[in-house]
Parts: sequence; C-alpha cells; structure tokens
Amino acid sequence: MKLSTKQIIPVGLMLFALFFGAGNMIFPPFLAQQAGSSVWPAILGFLITGVGLPLLGVIAISKAENLERLSSRVHPIYAVVFTVALYLVIGPLFAIPRTGTVAFEIGVVPFLPKSASASGLALVIFTVIYFAITLWLSLNPTKLVDRIGKILTPALLIVLAIFAIKSFITPLGDFKSPNEAYANGPFFKGFLEGYLTMDAIASLVFGSFVVASIKDFGIADKKTITSLCIRAGIIAAAALALVYMALAWIGATSTDAIGTQENGAAILSATANQLFGSFGAVILALAIFFACLTTAVGLITSCSQYFSKLIPKVSYKRFVVIFSVFSAVIANVGLSQLISFSVPVLVFIYPLAIVLIFLSFAHNLFKGYSAVYICAIIPTGLIGLVDGLNAAGVNVSGLKNALDVLPFFDQGVGWLVPAIAGALIGYVIALIIKESPKTINSH
Repeated sequence: MKLSTKQIIPVGLMLFALFFGAGNMIFPPFLAQQAGSSVWPAILGFLITGVGLPLLGVIAISKAENLERLSSRVHPIYAVVFTVALYLVIGPLFAIPRTGTVAFEIGVVPFLPKSASASGLALVIFTVIYFAITLWLSLNPTKLVDRIGKILTPALLIVLAIFAIKSFITPLGDFKSPNEAYANGPFFKGFLEGYLTMDAIASLVFGSFVVASIKDFGIADKKTITSLCIRAGIIAAAALALVYMALAWIGATSTDAIGTQENGAAILSATANQLFGSFGAVILALAIFFACLTTAVGLITSCSQYFSKLIPKVSYKRFVVIFSVFSAVIANVGLSQLISFSVPVLVFIYPLAIVLIFLSFAHNLFKGYSAVYICAIIPTGLIGLVDGLNAAGVNVSGLKNALDVLPFFDQGVGWLVPAIAGALIGYVIALIIKESPKTINSH
C-alpha cells in the first residue's frame, strides 16, 4: 500500500505544527533584529540547526523506530540516561513551560495594562488556564493529530503569510548595523541560535509520531515507512524554512518602528500592532495560542508515553497531570529567564544529538561498531560540557584556554573535529578488537 500526496500532506503539516511552537516564533525575529544587515548569513546558520537537523532527526528515527533504540548504539545505559535527559529538556524543564510563556507574552500582555502584566498575577492565571486545556487535550490526544494537520496548521500558515506579505508591501524600516555578537561570524552565531528552537532534539521524539501516523494507514514495510517519513519531513522543513525567513524579514526591518526589544515575543506583538493595529494583535494572539498549544500537547503526550513505559507503576494519565502541573509552575519564571536558564543545557546536549543523528546515517558505512559511537560521543560530551558551563557563567577559563586550539572552538562548535577524529579512532579500535559488525536492521 502506498500513500497519495493528498494523504501525506496532512502528516507533513502535523509534523510542522508539532515543531512550530514557542521558539520557532520568537527566535527568528529576535535574531534578525540583532543581526541587522547580517541577517541572511545568520538566518542561513539558523536554518541548518533549526530546519536541516530536525529533518535528518526525523529520518534517523524512521530508520531506528525510536530514540532509545537509536541511542542504545552507544551503550544501553547511555540510551536510558540520554533519552531521559532529552525528554526532560524538551518536556517539563524548558520546552513545555516556554509554550505557555510565549502564548502569554504575545497573546495576553499586549492587551493588559502595564501594571497588571508586571505584577505576575496575570501570568499565574493564564498558565493555570493554558495548562488545564493542555492537560485535557493530552488525556485523549487521538483526534488532535488529524485536526492539527487538516485545520489548525493551514489556518496558522495563512495568518503568518498575511503578516509576511503586509511587511513586504509596507516595510517597517531598513536593516540596521548588526550588534557586536553578529558583527563577526554571523553564520556561526545563527547556527548556535538554532539550538534554542530545540527542534533537532525534538525531532528525535516527534519522529515517532510520524512513524505511528503512517502505520495507522496500515503500512508496515520499513522502507516504505522511511520513504514516507522523508516526504512528510520535507513538507514540514519547507514550511519551517519559509516561515523562518518571513519572520526574519519582519524582525530585521522592525527596529525603526518599534525600537530594540528584549525578546522575539515583544517584537512580534509590537509589529503586529504596527502593521494591522489592534485587530492584527488579536489574530496573532490566536495564531500563537494554537501554535503553542499543539506543541505543548505533542510534548506532554510524548513525555507521558515514554515515562509511563519507563516506570510502569505510574500511568500515562498520571504523568500527564504531573507534567502539566510542573510545567505551569516553571512557566511562571518568565520567558526571558526561562530562555537564559535553558541555554547552558542546550549547548551541552545539542552536540550529542547532532553527532548521534549523523552517525546513524553512516551506520552501515562503519558497520555499526559501538566503538565508533562511543569514541565520537565522549569528546563531544566533554567539550559540550565546557561550553555549557561557560554559558552558565561558571569560570572555566583554564579549560577554555586549553581547548582554544580546536578549530571552530571560538564559534561554539569546537566539538566538531574531535567528534570526527573520535569516530575514526573508534573504527580503528573496533578493527583491532575485532568487534562484531552490526547492520542497521539488527537494531
């Protein structure tokens, strides 16, 4: 059995909707406002980590079936530790609470008096309502996927297209000079900013959604499933890339009209008001609410399914309640603080996910040797840890000075060459110890 294009499009749009949540809306315009005239090399770097890697992640999962099976190629213990850490990062610790704070910043704050929005009470009330809805939808998510792909996502894309077209016809201003962070090496800065979307690590979770959706059509052949996952992934990636470039344009041209803002949520709400008045702010608020809500439901559903299997004594529904309540509490630290807290963790965990994804594509090339995975992951993790501690403000100047000899270390991707060298060393070790080859079908 094969799926028609008409059948695969809703699956691709569902995947887009799962990816397209809080970070996807707020980071491109903020990046672009900071990058100014250097916006296009910066957004190119952003597209690699924000679009290209998520597409590869979905394909990697379609081949391995799930994240734990993929990461077990390093070691069974690593598989559990890495999978738990990744689910927590894209779940209740950062990504799920962020959907609530972004929905609040764009959907509610523009309509509140300054005193009310500053008090914190409004955020508390909103997050209680928002996560109550999220909890209710997550308890029975079966029909949501179909509604996301066929109704909510097209509506969201139409709203964003209207904003983009209006900003092209009547631009808010000209590109400004880039700030210090983007004056030198805007491509690598944009590359690292793409981490903040969390989409490359989310793809290792959402890939399972796509596989399950395709299996629901009655398709069981592994090659067919992978082929259809690639098609769905391309649809989602194309939509993400177009939206990111449109949001970057809006952000890069916004400074004259709205001034420099502290985050992308403030930029979007202010530009919506400039372009369409109060009506534009209302439409944007609704679009953002549904975009964030669908991502929150997808993440809570994924996390609850995984942890209920990991800890069978705790039911899926109980995990949904736990994660919804916990996320509501964490969301009340505020958007800017939540982003700053997440950066060190993402700087550490993202390279591990990237290396794992790329190794999965070369799996048969190096005969699936565990030594290759282990020797590539170890230096990646160590360098990522130093970068993460540095991003957290911990004094690691001695380690930084020692690692400064590595290519691209100053750009934040010093793990790249050691990962490649580690993989080659691992291959030699595997040959020396005569490790048994493992084909991809054996996992």
